[in-house]
Amino acid sequence: MPANIQKRLVVIGVLVILSIIALWPRDVTIRTRGADGRMRDTTIERIPLKQGLDLQGGIHLALEVDESRGPVANRVDALDRALRVIRTRIDEFGVAEPLVQRVGTDRIVVELPGLRDPGRAKEIVQRSAFLEFRIVDMQRQFQDALPSMDAALRRAGVRATSGGAPSPVAQLLGADTSKQGAAQEDSLAVGTAGALSSLLYPGDQPGEFLVREQDYPHVDSLLHHPEVQRLIPRGLELLWSVEVVSQGAQSYRPLYAVQKDPIITGEYLADAQAQIDQLYNQAVVNFQLTRAGGRIFSRETGRHVQDYMAIVLDGRVQGDPPIIRGQIGQRGQIELGSASLQQAQDLALVLRAGALPTPLVIVEERTVGPSLGRDSIDKGRRAVIIGTIAVIALIVAYYRMAGLLAVAALSFYVLFTLGGLASLGATVTLPGLAGFALSIGMAVDANVLVFERIREELAQNKTVRAAVDGGFLHAMPAIVDSNLTTVLTALFLFQFGTGPVKGFAVTLIVGIIASFLSAVFVTRTFFLIWIQRRGVAKELPI
Repeated sequence: MPANIQKRLVVIGVLVILSIIALWPRDVTIRTRGADGRMRDTTIERIPLKQGLDLQGGIHLALEVDESRGPVANRVDALDRALRVIRTRIDEFGVAEPLVQRVGTDRIVVELPGLRDPGRAKEIVQRSAFLEFRIVDMQRQFQDALPSMDAALRRAGVRATSGGAPSPVAQLLGADTSKQGAAQEDSLAVGTAGALSSLLYPGDQPGEFLVREQDYPHVDSLLHHPEVQRLIPRGLELLWSVEVVSQGAQSYRPLYAVQKDPIITGEYLADAQAQIDQLYNQAVVNFQLTRAGGRIFSRETGRHVQDYMAIVLDGRVQGDPPIIRGQIGQRGQIELGSASLQQAQDLALVLRAGALPTPLVIVEERTVGPSLGRDSIDKGRRAVIIGTIAVIALIVAYYRMAGLLAVAALSFYVLFTLGGLASLGATVTLPGLAGFALSIGMAVDANVLVFERIREELAQNKTVRAAVDGGFLHAMPAIVDSNLTTVLTALFLFQFGTGPVKGFAVTLIVGIIASFLSAVFVTRTFFLIWIQRRGVAKELPI
């Protein structure tokens, strides 16, 4: 066998081996979350070609910076930092083959194949997770400022509303409610009680107030009234609890007056793990601070012994503020009350990943069911098979032996395309299947150009070897031009398109490169082998 044919066969063999290696299933270790909330390494067998969201099913989210509360100074930097945080959260979430990427300058796209709980995914991705530890209003400054706030609201035309429970105004003023008589009840009637204080019930701790759940929206609007905001004591902030508490048949929303400046924030957090507290049978998150954070926490808690400390997450107080019995070092615990273990695990996850630098808002959401994915796979496979069979039948019937050589080369095209996609870590999507089918047509088109050129050469009474060489030589410019223009178009689609369009572009580019190799290199090698075995052939069935 001539040396040039041997070299061609070696190149083809190397490409075949590389493609098989890229497509061979392999054991991959991924991190998954166990029932106890801890991350574990799990080894699974994975086929390199991954199915996309439209084939496997799952969740697609598009997020942008939330500027509803004001403009963000550096959106690009904020988006980059948010991207890193979200990637860390998704990695710990344990979803196989997630896609987290920035699109343009103002959007993050998250795709979670195989996930069936969109609510939980949105909570984990979107949650700010900004953790603070604040001392409550131990001096009762907010309570002392309530009469001034009531007076300011009365001047602004805001009156007290009636309620079913006894007015708490006397309690706020320290009166003995057991000695109240008819005259006192008359003095607490609507219009004489404060618009704000009449809706607040003092809690069991300093700085704590209870608001009936049905009054919560109204009280929140009063607290944001400009006159009330102006009279809130300097250095204090009013925060709602994340939980609703029940006393008898009534539900209350706790409100806490806390110091505006935290003693420490979650930026010093080193680790957080969820578990069930066996003593109280409730979900908790045990956290650990860095060494620097431990020193700060120890110093500040030492200064506030016997004070109450609120644990604040995303502007909401978590559970009842615990009392500081002594200095607290690097370790602590967040009690979550009635929250489930899964909710505690999700909270621990977002705390470990860190806080988002800016709030994000979901601007696009799609949930794709697995049945739709299976239907797409079946229809896509059927379309590719039918199209391929039709092409093979046509080319064999029209070009006879040369058509058979082209079909043999086409099988190498399929292997090279799949191997190339696997080596790139590409994800197969429904548009990708369309790109694959289109590139099959491109591969056959190149063969058609070559075969027609060979026919022209044979019509000029050239030998079979000269006709084959001339046919490939003269068809090459047209093949290169058509493939190059298609690749350039696909590159633009990849650069400016989004997920599905990018999948189509990648598959098309890889398929065109593989079709060029199969049509020009592999098919010509087969022609050379046929000519070598036939000796000085005078006819070529084409």
